Formats: sequence, structure tokens, C-alpha cells
Amino acid sequence: MDKKLGKIGELQRKLARRIVERPVEVDSVRTVGAVDVSYGNTVRAAFVLCSFPDCRILKTRVIETEVAFPYISTFFFLRETRPVLLAVRGEKFDVLLVEGHGRAHPRGYGLASHIGLLLGKPTIGVAKKPLKGVAEGQFIKVGKAYVSVGHLIDLESAVRIVASLLEDGYPMPLKLADRLSKRGML
Repeated sequence: MDKKLGKIGELQRKLARRIVERPVEVDSVRTVGAVDVSYGNTVRAAFVLCSFPDCRILKTRVIETEVAFPYISTFFFLRETRPVLLAVRGEKFDVLLVEGHGRAHPRGYGLASHIGLLLGKPTIGVAKKPLKGVAEGQFIKVGKAYVSVGHLIDLESAVRIVASLLEDGYPMPLKLADRLSKRGML
């Protein structure tokens, strides 16, 4: 398994070079999606679509699927990509908040970057704690959230969007997705 993880780690480093960081015109953002995953006997992934910046709920979706990969620190994207993609499939949003790191990852490529690259959409990594071994300047703490670039957005734009959505220190769309993934209701 260690040899496989080494190869996957190398792939993460290569994919990190494909991440595009660019400003997003925050004033033109109308919708923000958020996705979170919870585990029990099955995996529950929840997607919440909110208007921006007022955060009115426009749509929710919950999917359940089987756990396909064990938890391995810094290889979170292997476990959560499939459920996240199932939850956001066919949805339209301007920016997606992903519960997980983007560039703020030891190999510069966490779940938020992977989802952004696969979808070709602006994504922001939002996490409750930083990972060890992350270069300085790859994230900014906003309230209780550690914000990083996923893909197709720069850190300044990501911070502005997340800061606009804070409620009790954490972005409301992700709080809603978390509740929905754990309880199946808001």
C-alpha cells in the first residue's frame, strides 16, 4: 500500500501544477454551492445551493453510497471524490465550497483542488484545521475556517466569498451541508 500511496502522492504533485489561481469577480457571483460528506454504515454526501451573498437556500440534495476507500491522512480525495461528484452532478453554481483542503495540502493538491479540476469550476477549500507540512501563504484563517484555493480562483477572492458567508465563524452553506449530510434535514 505504501508504494501505491507514493505513486498517488506523485500524481497529486503533478496535478497540483494544473491548478489555476486567478481572481474571481466576487460582485458577479450569484450562487455558491457547498458540499460535505458524512460517514456511518454508508456515505452521505450533501449539496446545498445558496444565493450569494444573502445565502438563501435555493436547492439541496443528499446522496447515499458505499464507502469505497479507507481514510488515509492527506489522501482524503481518494475517499471523498466519488460521493462529492455524485452530490454535485448536474448542478449549476458560480463557486463551490468543499469541506476539505485545496492548495493548503502538503502536496499542494487536496480534495477541493481535485473536485475543481474535475468539474472545471471555481472551488474553495474550507477546513476546520490546517494540515502539517503546508507552505506558509497557502491558506488564510477566516473566522474558524481555514480557506485555500481549490481551482480557478485566487486566495483573495476565496477569502472574500467565505467571509461574506460566515455565521458564528464558519460559512453558512457548509454548515447547512454538514447538517444535511449527518441528519438528512436542515
